[in-house]
Amino acid sequence: MSRVCELTGKKAMVGNNVSHAMNRTKRKFNANLLKKRFYVPEEDKWITLKVSAAALKTINKKGIAAVIKEARAKGFLNK
Repeated sequence: MSRVCELTGKKAMVGNNVSHAMNRTKRKFNANLLKKRFYVPEEDKWITLKVSAAALKTINKKGIAAVIKEARAKGFLNK
């Protein structure tokens, strides 16, 4: 399974390691992903999602039902 947030679509970015001599080599900046279980009272079931830390903060603010609805509208979540 790829390292992509299922709610926001965040994924790895590409950049450079820069040494003291200014030599540049490619590197990856991976998204801060966590596997987390959520209880959805509207559907009366538990779901497991791979979400970013930023998505967790959004869930705490808006609620899981609202965030899932937005993710489905944007096409990130198709469950």
